[in-house]
Amino acid sequence: MPRSPRRRRVSLLAGLIALLITSITACSGQTTTFSGGSGGNSSGSGGNGGGKNVRISVVAGWDEDVAASNLWKVLLEQHGYTVNMQELDVASTFTGVANGQLDLYLDAWLPSTHGVYWNRFQGQLEEVTSWQDGVNTLVVPNYVNDINTIADVKTHAGDLGNRIVGIEAGAGEMKAMREKVIPAYGLDSMTLVEGSSPAMLATLDAAIKQNQPVVVTLWKPHWAFSRYPLKVLEDPQGAWGQPDQMKIIATKGWSEANPEVAGWLKNFKITPEQLSSLMLKIQEAGKGQEETATKQWISENQQVVDAWFTGTSS
Repeated sequence: MPRSPRRRRVSLLAGLIALLITSITACSGQTTTFSGGSGGNSSGSGGNGGGKNVRISVVAGWDEDVAASNLWKVLLEQHGYTVNMQELDVASTFTGVANGQLDLYLDAWLPSTHGVYWNRFQGQLEEVTSWQDGVNTLVVPNYVNDINTIADVKTHAGDLGNRIVGIEAGAGEMKAMREKVIPAYGLDSMTLVEGSSPAMLATLDAAIKQNQPVVVTLWKPHWAFSRYPLKVLEDPQGAWGQPDQMKIIATKGWSEANPEVAGWLKNFKITPEQLSSLMLKIQEAGKGQEETATKQWISENQQVVDAWFTGTSS
């Protein structure tokens, strides 16, 4: 029996809604929020006895994460794997990996910067390896002669426009700024600008081009230290705490189900200079050219890369 016009309209509307939801979910440039439930591992390699599919979360604007994620995407694809990268914020990343909707996050700063997320989900996560030390910092251009420590920022607040230029409000570094660094040094009267990593870098770039004083939140390793004349402000109060370790985390049980990839990742070691050169190459290549730049870096550092696949897991 032919469907009535009303039924056809309802069916068409339902189909359009389903298509819209699918399109939004598939768009890697959007921020997705994962919440509730175990999520399962039906589409990936986490809990289904292994596979040739790997799902990686990448946080846009966090250049070391963009670099490491693209690096392993290219390398794993060269070894026959299918890699899906999803662009998410940090909270959604930890939620997605914990729930098994994602397999890996390559840039968890622990124990401090991302500690709040780790403490919440650690029963559903595992540490695969540590591959680099990470340090949160405040920096000024090195021509700002009178500011050498974080304590000096308060004294010269007027010269700095009475503001500290930060990154995403939800970043662990910003939480440390608000809860530890600002109280330790009495910077409460200054405005902590909460925006994005690209906006912070644009502000830094503009200030340096005009030879103006500016103070921004930054972290090491970062390509900005290769491009700009920067000075890391000393932290005599130790407000930032000890350096973090940059860790690869996975859904609990993922390494056991995927021993080949887990073994390669455990061999992943890269010097700050090597990582900085990769980040800078990606930055200079521009948006959309991350994989091309990464492949070029791999070809120039083949001996370094080969060791990750032939070395002994640690």
